[in-house]
Amino acid sequence: MHQIVAFILELDKLKGVTRKTRPLGLERYENSAEHSWQIALLAASLAQYADAAVDLDRVISMLLVHDIGEIDTGDTIFYAEEGWGERKAAEKAAVTRIFGMLPEPQGAKFLSLWQEFEDGRTAEARFAHAADRAMPVLLNLANEGQSWRENGITHERVVRRAAPPIQAGCPALWSYLEAQLEEARQKGWFGTA
Repeated sequence: MHQIVAFILELDKLKGVTRKTRPLGLERYENSAEHSWQIALLAASLAQYADAAVDLDRVISMLLVHDIGEIDTGDTIFYAEEGWGERKAAEKAAVTRIFGMLPEPQGAKFLSLWQEFEDGRTAEARFAHAADRAMPVLLNLANEGQSWRENGITHERVVRRAAPPIQAGCPALWSYLEAQLEEARQKGWFGTA
C-alpha cells in the first residue's frame, strides 16, 4: 500500500508540468495531467473511427501513462523537430524510475504500456498516437492558432508532424483535421518560420 500511495503522490507532479497550449477560455496554459485525461476521453469518443479494431481499455491505459516521464523532463512542444532521441532517452529513464516505485508486476505493466506507446507498432499504440497528436491541433483550431502563433509554428510544420501519426491511427480524424487546418491557414492562424 505504501508503494502505491507514494507512486500516486509522485504522479501529482504531472499537474505542474506546463504545456504550450491554453485551455479554452483560460489565460493559463494547460498541464500534462489535463492533456492525458482529455486525450483518453478523445480516444474513447473516437474509437469507432480507429483504423483497426482496438482494445479501448489498453488505449486509454497507454494515454494515461504516456507523458509520465515529463515529471522529470518537462514538456517539449510536439511541433519541435530536433532533439527527440535525447528527449526519449531521458523520458525512458524517468518512467523507469517512477514506475519502479510500484510493486511488481504493476510497475512492469505500466512500463510495458509506455514502451508500447513509444514503439507505435500495435493498432492500439497507433490509435493512441493519433489522439495524442490531434489534441494540440484541436485546441489550436479552437483558440485561433494560439500556440502556433506564439511559437512560430507554420501550417507546413503542423501538417508534417501531425499528419503521419493521425493518418496511421485514425484516418477519418485526419480527413476532418486537414480541411480545418486549411481553413485556419486561410485565416492566418499560423506562425511564420
